[in-house]
Amino acid sequence: MKIASRWFERKTVEDGLTLLWEPHVHRFLRCNIWHLRGRDRDLLVDTGLGVASLREEIADLLDKPVVAVATHVHYDHVGSLHEFENRQMHRVEAPRMADYQEFCALTTSRFPAQFLDALAEMGMPAGDDALIDALPFTGFDLEGFRITSVAPTCEVDEGDVIDLGNRHFEILHLPGHSAGSIGLWEAASGTLFSGDAIYDGALLDELPDSDIAEYVTTMRRLRELPVSVVHGGHEPSFGRSRMVEIADAYLASRA
Repeated sequence: MKIASRWFERKTVEDGLTLLWEPHVHRFLRCNIWHLRGRDRDLLVDTGLGVASLREEIADLLDKPVVAVATHVHYDHVGSLHEFENRQMHRVEAPRMADYQEFCALTTSRFPAQFLDALAEMGMPAGDDALIDALPFTGFDLEGFRITSVAPTCEVDEGDVIDLGNRHFEILHLPGHSAGSIGLWEAASGTLFSGDAIYDGALLDELPDSDIAEYVTTMRRLRELPVSVVHGGHEPSFGRSRMVEIADAYLASRA
């Protein structure tokens, strides 16, 4: 397998907001990583797989303290969480991050059957094995990939607020995809960082820690949220009308 010339790509979404992603990762695991500049501190929403250093990649963006928030414990979102001093996660999943025993793999040969079904729905050709098409550096151990355990420095819950000085994001507990899934909601701008609670793609609600009944409640809640823009954990961002379509489609599928 080839060695990647660079592991991350990025683009400016709007003034102060940068989207980063890992182009050599299969889209099933390709997490959106969001860096938002604040007046007093910055916000980092999710940290990718951790196969290459995210902190080194965004060093040019870090001119003040940064709050790194994991929207949930799944491995495509927490790989570089250990690289940051201020680490926040929902209280339900924080203990699981401190001693990380969750499923993680970069080859489909180690995947449970339901994960393979999800990959097939996303267009992954039959027989594909590696979920990356390049290595981050010479000698990288594909089969030995593991997430670094690290205790969050702050356990958050519904209604807590992350204060950037000029911007304020309220924690929304949005269980269903996982027990401790959260969103970050800024009412003043109508901005929602939604993690994997909702995004414009195949939503997964049959994972080992998923709960369909809770997901239905979350979707009903999101459907009523007066969002202007949703920045999801995967796939492109979207507005309120598309959010309602996604929520309605999910609710219809689980009626």
